[in-house]
Amino acid sequence: MTTKDLKNWQSALPYKDTTQPVLFIGHGSPMNAIQDNQFTKQWNQLGESLEPPVAILCISAHWLTNGTFVTNMEAPRTIHDFGGFPQQLFEVEYPVKGEPTLAEEIKHHITSTHVGLDEEWGLDHGAWSVIKHMYPKANIPVVQLSINYFKPPEYHYELAQQLLDLRKKGVLIVGSGNMVHNLRMVAWHKMEDTYGYDWTLEINDIFKSKILDGNHQDLMNYQKLHKDIAKAVPTPDHYYPLLYTLGLQTKNDRIEFFNDQAVAGSLTMTSVKIG
Repeated sequence: MTTKDLKNWQSALPYKDTTQPVLFIGHGSPMNAIQDNQFTKQWNQLGESLEPPVAILCISAHWLTNGTFVTNMEAPRTIHDFGGFPQQLFEVEYPVKGEPTLAEEIKHHITSTHVGLDEEWGLDHGAWSVIKHMYPKANIPVVQLSINYFKPPEYHYELAQQLLDLRKKGVLIVGSGNMVHNLRMVAWHKMEDTYGYDWTLEINDIFKSKILDGNHQDLMNYQKLHKDIAKAVPTPDHYYPLLYTLGLQTKNDRIEFFNDQAVAGSLTMTSVKIG
């Protein structure tokens, strides 16, 4: 990159008068993409209430890589990365634009590791199933950042801290996963109910308490928080997006929870607005 290119990159996204919040969204079932329920209504209301961002950066539980990558295309494809659902869901397209300028900015903000510019991925359902409800006109560019699945919690938290400047430039950063997520223990007969096992509710409350206290160290060492934590977080893919949002918190940010419900026994939709 030449000096001229670097100056262009630095000025491409100017600073704004206000700072965008950060969101962790419990995305739950892919079916939420085509349903009108309490969760999707809240996503829609959220999009209407926020100051329109210049772009969205999404960290989704469904883009796991060896290394760290950011999508770098003008028109990301809608990825239907699931199976066994109605054909109607596979027909959904979210024709949003990408933002290569933002991808370049992310690459140069992150100095702790190499960030690859990805031309293949697009938007997985962890991103589009939520964002399509927030911005149904598909008028806000979206970029995804991958999760290096081979790195520990601290890596993800510290990587996120390097992106704090983007909040001041009008970028809405969204982590999409679920605090409690165990598909093997789903109560299939209660799929339509707001229902959680005792350990689901207990651990979800612990997570919320630690978030309110600003105790991010305990949340990074989540394996020690509860005797049944391995049930709540059997794999960290859906938990790591929470750490990205916490890494972007400042001391002046307010914390608000929304969609604070358990579903199907072993999943929680609990979501967080920071700022």
